[in-house]
Amino acid sequence: MIVAPDLPILPCRIDGGVKLFELRAEPVARELLPGVWMEGWGYNGSIPGPLIVVRTGDDVMVRVQNRLPVPTSIHWHGLDVPNTMDGVPGIEPTPLIQPGQTYEYRFQITNRPGTHMYHSHVDVVRQMSMGLGGMLIIMDPNESGIAHDYAYMLQQFRLNGLSKGELLKGHYRIDPYSDDFNFFTMNGRCFPHVHPMIAKRGDKVRIRLGSIGMIPHPMHLHGHQFQLTALDGNKLLAGNRPLMNTISVASGETRDIEFMADNPGRWPFHCHIPHHNANNFTSQVGGMFTFIHY
Repeated sequence: MIVAPDLPILPCRIDGGVKLFELRAEPVARELLPGVWMEGWGYNGSIPGPLIVVRTGDDVMVRVQNRLPVPTSIHWHGLDVPNTMDGVPGIEPTPLIQPGQTYEYRFQITNRPGTHMYHSHVDVVRQMSMGLGGMLIIMDPNESGIAHDYAYMLQQFRLNGLSKGELLKGHYRIDPYSDDFNFFTMNGRCFPHVHPMIAKRGDKVRIRLGSIGMIPHPMHLHGHQFQLTALDGNKLLAGNRPLMNTISVASGETRDIEFMADNPGRWPFHCHIPHHNANNFTSQVGGMFTFIHY
């Protein structure tokens, strides 16, 4: 079973053979750290949005309600959908979803199993930087051998109201037009306010990574070598899977890595850019950092 630590999986119901999902684009307050709240835009009360899980061949309808003060859309990043459903108004024949309106995206999942994303494609500098994105996974029902399957969206934000090196409880607004980021998140939380990955010795572990931010993140795993098994939702052939311990994830990319849990301990997994491992430049370990424990 796939898990996105600290994020919900979006429920669906079957209606006439169609998988119906409901998303609300809305203002969200997300607790990055205990008592430290980020005010931005997200889906269904979360930044990033909930994990969407489908299978190849599914007929899907995503009903999107816009509770934002501005028009929006959703782009199904990496999915081969009809042009009318791709979510880029003004370029494609797909509509803006006005405030207070609801729009239904309908398409069939034709891609093979893999890791993808969804995000706004309207006023992207503002809307994506405010938090409007999420992960979408196409599962393989016949797959075996993976004991633990984890998914993470990597994001970064500039929160106003704090001086560098200051970390005070309160509510802080995102500045979507700044690239002077001071908080770096995995699934919308900063270390140590995260749930770690859990495994048992001998388990095979997969980690799926996606990013819609402005800067690449070199993600490093301690104590293990992993194989890069998929790029942008497309599996690599068995003979073309490099052995690594650091993988860079740039904006618009997804990466799948797999490794054996064969070296017991409490092992960090984090972005290797130094200030991405801190919360607003404080001295304690934080930011885009988690660990696996077994």
